[in-house]
This record gives sequence, structure tokens and C-alpha cells, in this order.
Amino acid sequence: MGFSNPVYDGGFADPQIIAVGNEYYAFATNGPLGNVQTLRSRDLVSWEPVGDALPSLPGWTAPGRVWAPEVAVHAPDRYVMYYTSRDVAADRQAVGVAVASVPEGPYVDKSTNPLISQAGEGGSIDASPFQDSTGRRWLYWKNDGNAIGVDTWIYVSELSADGLTPIGPVHRLIKQDLPWEGNLVEAPYMVERNGKFHLFYSGNAFDTADYAVGHALCDSPTGPCVKSGAPILSTSPDAAGPGHNMVLGDWFVYHAWNPTHPGTDPKGRTMWLSHLTWHNNTPVVQPPLTTNPLQPSPTTSTAG
Repeated sequence: MGFSNPVYDGGFADPQIIAVGNEYYAFATNGPLGNVQTLRSRDLVSWEPVGDALPSLPGWTAPGRVWAPEVAVHAPDRYVMYYTSRDVAADRQAVGVAVASVPEGPYVDKSTNPLISQAGEGGSIDASPFQDSTGRRWLYWKNDGNAIGVDTWIYVSELSADGLTPIGPVHRLIKQDLPWEGNLVEAPYMVERNGKFHLFYSGNAFDTADYAVGHALCDSPTGPCVKSGAPILSTSPDAAGPGHNMVLGDWFVYHAWNPTHPGTDPKGRTMWLSHLTWHNNTPVVQPPLTTNPLQPSPTTSTAG
């Protein structure tokens, strides 16, 4: 059967997908559909625009730089979204949290301040929720150190059961220290599999063909983590700069550029799927393929 990539051929950067019943909802960085662009599908391949999942922003921020939303499903009538937006007072990006009763929103953030704001470390971006097999909830994010010329770290903190408050200590997991990563690591996404924890992340400049996805194997949600080394997903003849991934069953979801002019295509970054398999504790990701010979299963569920 197969399908064609990109599965959504409009600007849809930093995509995340959740499964709800027999439907999927995809969320992405601000664009033509609003602050949090939202799509719906029944097969992961054909998508229809839903609109803006976060039409109103709290007073601590402003439209225009709402990035990388990710949703945690708490119950059939409770969805918690973590998103990046500008902390106006600090003049840095920060992480906010909003809640909705249906997956497409509207999500509402009633806060007067960001959930996480590391202004002294360049800001905070790319928040990603994770629930482990014991039921504990965690939040991963990156300090935006490349904005001020300092190290970028992937951080994690445990969350309260309702997902609205970081609790306990904050842990540093990894930073940029491999040649392919350039000046940064970002976009964390954690998956638990067979008692091990797999941290996926992106490295290098997002608007270049050097952007790619890496992997680290962790002993627990808070580490320690050991990087695999070379990227597990990188530029192919069909797509440039693949990154900011998440995992949905046996599929890798990510954005990528037109390979002929990464970073300058007016369309921006589009949404792609690649098949994911495992060799023991090593993920193996299919390279970006415009014509993919496989077909996602309609019963695919969110991993991690």
C-alpha cells in the first residue's frame, strides 16, 4: 500500500501527535492555523486542519513565538498541553501549561507566570511530557543556551499528578558534546521500553541540512544517559534537516525541509513519518522517504 511524505505538506514545525479513540490529533508551532496549529486524521497519512488549539494566551506572553506544543492525555476529558512562548518580562522564551476537556481544545492557561523560565540560561523551550510505567509523570525541556552563547542542557523534573506543577529536584541529562550536534541539543522525547529509557533529541541548527536526531540510553527517567553517538535520523536525498521527533507506536514523527533549499523554503518545515524498529536497545529509523512502501496501522498508539 504505502504512502507519500510529507504527510502534511504545509508549514507544521515541531509536530506531536496523540491518539484519541480512532482518531489522531497533531499539534505544531505557530503558523497559518494559529498559535498552536492543529490537525486531525484517522490514518496518520491524510490530515485535515482543525484550527488553533490555543487561541488565547496568558498575560505573561504574546502571539508570534508559540513553539513546540506537546499534549499529555490524562483522561478522556482532560488534556494537558505544554508549550513554549515569549516571557515578555524576561524577554526570553519560557514554558507554559494549558488544559482542555477535548483533544482539539481550546486549551486554557490561567497562569500569571510561566511554568518554567530560565532567563539566566537563555530561556526554556521544547517541553515534553512523559509518564513512566509506574504512573509517575515527568517533564523534559531544554534551556535555550544557544540564544546567549552558553551550553544547552536537556533537563527533567517530576510533575505533580495533575501535570501542572514541577516537584522534586531538577536534573540535567545531556548537553551538546558531539561534533554533529554543533552548538546545541534540543527537542527531548522520552520512551520507556523493556525497562530501559530512551531519550531522543535533536542537534545542530534547525534551518540547515546538518540538523538531525540523536538517541541516548538512560537507566531511569532522570538518567544517567549514554549517547549512542552518530545521529539515528539525518538528511537524505528526499528531505533535509529532519528533527524534533516524537514516537507513535512503530513510527517516528518529525519535521523536515525541502532538500533543495533547507531553511529558506517559504513552505517551511513539513510533517514526515519514518518507520521505527529496534535492535535490542538500539532504535533503527528509516531515512526520510518521499515514497514510503509501508502503511501505518490504524491501531497505532502513543509510546512514551
